[in-house]
Amino acid sequence: MLEKLFKLKENKTDVRTEVVAGITTFMTMAYILAVNPSVLSAAGMNHGAVFTATAIAACIGTLLMALFANYPFALAPGMGLNAYFAYTVVLNMGYTWEVALAAVFVEGIIFILLSVTNVREAIFNAIPMNLKSAVSVGIGLFIAFIGLQNAKIVISGSTLVQLFSLEGYNSTLAEGAAKATMNDVGITVLLAVIGVIITAILVVKNIKGNILWGILITWILGIICQLTGLYVPNAELGMYSLLPDFSNGISIPSLSPIFGKLSFSGIHIGEFMVVVFAFLFVDIFDTLGTLIGVSTKANMLDENGKLPRIKGALMADAVATTAGAVLGTSTVTTFVESASGVTEGGRTGLTAVTTAILFGLSLLLSPIFLAIPSFATAPALIVVGFYMLTNVVSIDFSDFGEAIPCYICIAAMPFFYSISEGIAMGVISYVAINLFTGKAKEKKISALMFVLAFLFIGKYILL
Repeated sequence: MLEKLFKLKENKTDVRTEVVAGITTFMTMAYILAVNPSVLSAAGMNHGAVFTATAIAACIGTLLMALFANYPFALAPGMGLNAYFAYTVVLNMGYTWEVALAAVFVEGIIFILLSVTNVREAIFNAIPMNLKSAVSVGIGLFIAFIGLQNAKIVISGSTLVQLFSLEGYNSTLAEGAAKATMNDVGITVLLAVIGVIITAILVVKNIKGNILWGILITWILGIICQLTGLYVPNAELGMYSLLPDFSNGISIPSLSPIFGKLSFSGIHIGEFMVVVFAFLFVDIFDTLGTLIGVSTKANMLDENGKLPRIKGALMADAVATTAGAVLGTSTVTTFVESASGVTEGGRTGLTAVTTAILFGLSLLLSPIFLAIPSFATAPALIVVGFYMLTNVVSIDFSDFGEAIPCYICIAAMPFFYSISEGIAMGVISYVAINLFTGKAKEKKISALMFVLAFLFIGKYILL
């Protein structure tokens, strides 16, 4: 039956290889089960409910990839997109998380429509390749910056940001609030720094599941510190016990606090569409880039350099995003960590099915994942930021008409604390610089790029 469903012999693989590949993929991306609740809870969402939504959305999306396209790619709520959801749309723009979910839902519906037409290719071809790489790099820096903040390695100060110190951190607290000490906040900063180094060593050593192992090792070091008295929980400072709470047994956190909570109330249509476009833009290029990159490594591209059944893969991503919004999580996308499973020999949807099953089983381990603190997940954010930063080598820095807009796009994301602002600045500067230097025709800038630039300029004038 498995042979008939997944065409194993045709793809020169077997059940054992596919299962091992699926387990490997899960190990390399399971960190999202700890990181996504941490990121979205900053937007006011229920931590446990987001964990459940993350696991179910990953399970559904990855199964859809197997059914629609028979590819070994796994899906889950994407890094970068969840940061945009929490830190830009909710905390910076002031929307409620219910409205942000509505934007994700609308983006998913649009993506479904684009996936059954050729519009997605038109949008993809309109954005210059260098600028696409810049978006990835900018998101990488933004994610790393968030990780540094979550770990409190970087704190606010007289220079806007500064390296952590107990004196500096305590100066930011309200008068009369409990003061941090080396036994609570201080030790977690040190553990986060150690976690980054440990994770980096695991990456360099090419250990399977390096990011997940980095989280777990950092967390275990924290538990040892708690048991030996080096770390003392302090609820007033948000420093809680690092030990899993099994007092309620093994139970799955309820989805009810976030399930189906989409809201369209209080929406300014112009700004809302910018938010939807930002979700759509990043999702489209993140997905396409991952599919092409991983499939190239697996020699899945045809003689024309195209990926067969790409429409099914994009449809899986689109439907998973729509379902994820209803469940209560940010945009679901194809994970580049799927490359780890492909490296292990995964070639068919059986790899994806294995990964999906493991995401489903992870629901039974919620007390463990929910006990993982932000200082343990911060190294994952920082290292994932590094992975995204590596796309900088794809940018042509010899052509200043390409490089300067990319530089503006990259710098805008962390400095403006917004992915959408980085995209807007990149598109506007690309069109403006090449238009006024007479290189628009030479660069073959499409009409759609001019339309996008005009829309972004209109946003700054009108909003």
